Amino acid sequence: MLPFGTDASEKLQEDLFTYIDTHQDEFVQNLKDWLAVPSDSSNPELRGEVIRMMNITADRIRDLGATVELVDMGSEKLHDGQSIPFPPAILAELGNDTTKATVCFYGHTDVQPAKKEDGWNTDPYTMTEINGNLYGRGATDNKGPVLAWINAIDTYRALKQDIPINIKFIIEGVEETGSPGLEDLIKKNSNFFADVDYIVISDNVWLSRKPALTYGTRGNAYFFVEVESGKKDLHSGTFGGIIHEAMRDLVYLLANLVDSSGHILIPGIYDDVAPLTEEEKRLYENIDFDLEEHKNNTGVETFLYSTKEEILQHMWRFPSLTIHGIEGAFSGTGTKTVIPSKVIGKFSIRQVPNMQIPVVEKLVKKYLEEVFAKLHSPNKLTVSLEIGAMPWVANVKDPQYEAARSAIKKVFGVIPDMIRDGSTIPLAKIFQDLTKKSVMMLPIGGADDGEHSQNEKISRSNYIQGTKLFATFFEELSKLHEDLFAKSDPKKVKISQLIGS
Repeated sequence: MLPFGTDASEKLQEDLFTYIDTHQDEFVQNLKDWLAVPSDSSNPELRGEVIRMMNITADRIRDLGATVELVDMGSEKLHDGQSIPFPPAILAELGNDTTKATVCFYGHTDVQPAKKEDGWNTDPYTMTEINGNLYGRGATDNKGPVLAWINAIDTYRALKQDIPINIKFIIEGVEETGSPGLEDLIKKNSNFFADVDYIVISDNVWLSRKPALTYGTRGNAYFFVEVESGKKDLHSGTFGGIIHEAMRDLVYLLANLVDSSGHILIPGIYDDVAPLTEEEKRLYENIDFDLEEHKNNTGVETFLYSTKEEILQHMWRFPSLTIHGIEGAFSGTGTKTVIPSKVIGKFSIRQVPNMQIPVVEKLVKKYLEEVFAKLHSPNKLTVSLEIGAMPWVANVKDPQYEAARSAIKKVFGVIPDMIRDGSTIPLAKIFQDLTKKSVMMLPIGGADDGEHSQNEKISRSNYIQGTKLFATFFEELSKLHEDLFAKSDPKKVKISQLIGS
């Protein structure tokens, strides 16, 4: 590895950036090849394509000189009783120098469903470049970022430079369908994570046009509220007005969950929410966030709050309750004079630290039962928790966050925004809890990339600059790791430090 003196570092950075710029068309072509594989994990008929994509990914990582293991993840039983194999997961290792930091990168190469007739302007599986944007399903979620990591490593190898950190990969093929089996995979392969210092996830996007680092996500408690009045649907002309209708009870229950200002009406639900500290408040001050642009992107005219700080805090660090729909109700076009015998309301509470799933579940059930009792209805009420995903928050002072901030400054010339994500990304919390390692989310996707939506894309600039970012991150983390190594035992100062001093 080159010494970390100023001249050597600057020369290496210049060489890395020049190579990446010179070979960007090759990197874009690689992405085009990957996007051509319809690796939709939700469609059983495309399971072979998902498996093919995992094999392509494994071969590409092997080309880096890594040792790669394809782990059998078992089989999935479909509704018709048929079983089909889950795609294998990838565990890969590159480098085992005990004096270096070891970073495990997580990613996935399966994608959301996509069809041209869904509203795409181009074929979702034929990458099309328009005005500097690379359109195709999986471009930003998550094939582009996975390839950017690979491109960064490839750049070091092409320049015959020592990669300054050890790298591990854990790549899966069913992230878009809930990552079944991933927790067991992590538990069964504890040795794989034993020497890992940091885990990095690049499966999200920036908040604006400015680069960002993500340090937290909200959890999710998803509930079903079932009300049953009888054994069969009835005609409203014959029975309307003489029975306790299940739909009327359910609508009343749902209407009493949250008020028009967005305040959750369940007593005690806010009791465990972590207080907003002065240090955290300061993180919001310099975040690049345009309220009018955000309104345009979301297609709404008015938000519940009027300031940037209020909007971001209620997106990220305060709980929210959303009513999603009613199963069993008539929802087709036209008219239908039916009284449904059983309806199921669906709502979720986005959780934040320090809210706990069992506490939230108890509060919700107790409250809904009390509200239902006031109706004096003979109908049957059942409240069930369907999803319980915990929130995640990282320590922004961890070395990998410092290294990422420094790398972003060198590549993009700005200090990144420190952001949270209002959605739920269970993997960050799962990795943190099971491995006890520091987890960071390092996105390279733009705020308008449209992951999960029509016309998903990643800009050529973000893809290529993201490759530079990852390559620079290797160097910056290595420097910090060496500093920490030396401070822990001054006798272990490395030759590279002495030469660079």
